Amino acid sequence: MSDIIQLLPDSVANQIAAGEVIQRPASIIKELVENAVDAGATRIDVNVVDAGKTQVQVIDNGRGMSETDARLAFERHATSKIRQASDLFALNTMGFRGEALASIAAVAQVELKTRLANEEIGTALSISGSQFTGQEPCACPVGSNFVIENLFFNIPARRKFLKSNATELNHIITAFERIALVYPDITFTLRSNGTEVFNLPAVVLKQRIVDVFGKRISQDLLSFNVETSICKVHGFVGKPESSRKKGAHQYFFVNGRYMKHPYFNKAVMQPFERLVPQGEQVPYFIYFEVNPEDIDVNIHPTKTEIKFENEQAVWQILSASVREAVGLFNDVPTIDFDTEGRPDIPVFNPNESAPAPKVNYNPHYNPFDDTPQSALQAKNSSRWDDLYAGLQTEEKPDLSLFPETETPSEPTASGIIEDKSPAHYQYKGRYVMTAVKSGLMVIDQHRAHIRILFEQYLRQVAQRSGTSQKVMFPEVVQFTATEDLMAQKIMSDLEGLGFELTDLGARNYAVNAIPAGLEGINPIEMIRDMVVTAMEKGVGLRDEINEALALSLARNAALPYGQVLGNDEMENLVNALFACPNVNYTPNGQKILVILSQDELEQQFR
Repeated sequence: MSDIIQLLPDSVANQIAAGEVIQRPASIIKELVENAVDAGATRIDVNVVDAGKTQVQVIDNGRGMSETDARLAFERHATSKIRQASDLFALNTMGFRGEALASIAAVAQVELKTRLANEEIGTALSISGSQFTGQEPCACPVGSNFVIENLFFNIPARRKFLKSNATELNHIITAFERIALVYPDITFTLRSNGTEVFNLPAVVLKQRIVDVFGKRISQDLLSFNVETSICKVHGFVGKPESSRKKGAHQYFFVNGRYMKHPYFNKAVMQPFERLVPQGEQVPYFIYFEVNPEDIDVNIHPTKTEIKFENEQAVWQILSASVREAVGLFNDVPTIDFDTEGRPDIPVFNPNESAPAPKVNYNPHYNPFDDTPQSALQAKNSSRWDDLYAGLQTEEKPDLSLFPETETPSEPTASGIIEDKSPAHYQYKGRYVMTAVKSGLMVIDQHRAHIRILFEQYLRQVAQRSGTSQKVMFPEVVQFTATEDLMAQKIMSDLEGLGFELTDLGARNYAVNAIPAGLEGINPIEMIRDMVVTAMEKGVGLRDEINEALALSLARNAALPYGQVLGNDEMENLVNALFACPNVNYTPNGQKILVILSQDELEQQFR
């Protein structure tokens, strides 16, 4: 039998490795920018064309590379970061695998210009699909200039699975932000198709967070700084009132490296359990400084999963740090000037003697003497007769929830409210109860209103027929870079619902009008929630985005739990619900109503 096992060519091995390291254009930017940081750059410029599908350019003013290093850097497992296995436990750099450049060169066309500070002439390299196509001296500034073109040109199947430009640009911005938030002392710029997305000068950490996410976040952050023998934890956590259901900015960094850690997220959210509504999240930017020997970053090629040796101890330190920051914020005393109607408490004077309190009582009172009470009853007996006068002759209205009817048949969607009672009952401001032919119907008023408004807003966004209501004082909503991309994408849909937004520049929009009927609702939070919901759905399917917008708006505008309704309002709610195509469930699958049959009710009393 002939031998069938053989070594793969380097080009094929590089393409296989690239599948783990280079997944999309954002992966290229992450690897190249991290290399620039390791090279000691103080300025890093990133330019992308067509969300990186056509071209990605990363320019830095780091130390650069010699001619030999520039050629060797594109070989697999070639790195300047480590020399032996023990160096993995003393890492002070972002990269160390030596796979990034080789993986990029295997699936794209690469041009590199680089020069050392002590050399007058630099080196220019050209690589296409792991094959060197040119090398020559060139004149260039100190540092490195990478140009990556036609990503996945030699793997059509991988290129076909890339998402839309808006989605890929969103991933690029996310990867860019994760690095920019760690190194505030480095100047970063990002341009997309020639348009500036970020221009971040070197500043202090909090200002860098403000530059990335907008001025509004500055007033919502609480700082803390704790140093122990195990680790140092510092950063910022949001105030309780900054909590959001979606889109909260939450970042962990360890030794200058972004990481995902759901376990530590619980440590941050635990002090907020009774301070924020259930299901909402607060923003945080938390930085750990740990001995490199106590963590392992060599778990996944993307290096976003990090293993801690003293994970439980770090958890306790983090939770205590956040709890202290929140506690100090809540302990700030407030000055209360509202003293009208309050009792005047005199200042204690030990030299003045206070008189003893006196108790007045009737010494002749006998509790067993019923004469006064009997006399009172006799005196008022005629009044009770007057109160009930005429009630015996009047016909009492039938207010029963269960009028006598024939044995109820199995209810159908069209016949449930055929013989419903005109009288309704609201239970605890949450449920509307009414008698129908098949039994007792209980409706969740909030969910029912969501279904009604969802159908209404879905028609409006499809027909662009939303009615606008001008606001007297326009408010300004500020988006992050990723939110701004989505806001521009769905702007026509927002206008179809009745919103009127004016671009003020710098990712700020003035809200000049909102859909009619939404008075009293915070338009800023409502718009931001709709944008974040659309980001979660993606931008590929227009119908899904329209449904997400309609559902988000309906949730914000629906009747809240606890709102008292009159009988006419409950009647209108029930009729409007049964005019919808689906009366049983909300658009996200929550049950709206239940019907207890007559037999089920009678069974409870047996």
